[in-house]
Amino acid sequence: MIFQDNVIKEYLKNVYFVAGTPCGGKTTISRELAKRHNLLVYDVDEQFANHQKISNATFQPAMNKVFKDADEFFGRTVEEYRKWLIDNTREQLDYVLLDLIRLSQNQIVVCDCHLTMEEVQTFTEPSRIAFLIKEPSNIVDEYCNRPDHQDFRDFINSASDTERAKAVCNETLKSLNENHYNAIRDSDYYWVERTPKSTVDENVEKVERHFGFTK
Repeated sequence: MIFQDNVIKEYLKNVYFVAGTPCGGKTTISRELAKRHNLLVYDVDEQFANHQKISNATFQPAMNKVFKDADEFFGRTVEEYRKWLIDNTREQLDYVLLDLIRLSQNQIVVCDCHLTMEEVQTFTEPSRIAFLIKEPSNIVDEYCNRPDHQDFRDFINSASDTERAKAVCNETLKSLNENHYNAIRDSDYYWVERTPKSTVDENVEKVERHFGFTK
């Protein structure tokens, strides 16, 4: 069944999307917004395991692909790794949309997610999305240093050649996000770039004003 864009947007009118590039501050800003305004946070990455349990290998093959260890996972080419990540995101999207429709009927939801520019145009209005971006470089090291990504750090460090695994992962994520980063900056959508000088409070306040959460 295919739903028209206006139908999807109507049923997601209580959802505010915080999207962008890795390490742009999506999770931090989403959680701070929710804390300040008593909103529900929906983190797409945190829901993956739940969606995987109810997925079907026939219809969601990428979500159900099993790797025996870190060597097999990071031993793929950049092109193979990149395609798998894209396919995972696309396959999970149906579950995400249904969750958001269900959760947002009687409350405002802040969705911490990854969306392409095409998906943004389909799912929401410019006033309900903010892109948080950071130039895509050294992504793996930043991930490994984050308290909420320690499982990722342990996994990549379990590879026989950790430096090669990090290099493949970095190149894959950079190739995925470089064009996205530039497209966001060149678009008419609202975006905030994380810099060494920016603070969480400053960026939260910017997104608050954009979403109309403050008077």
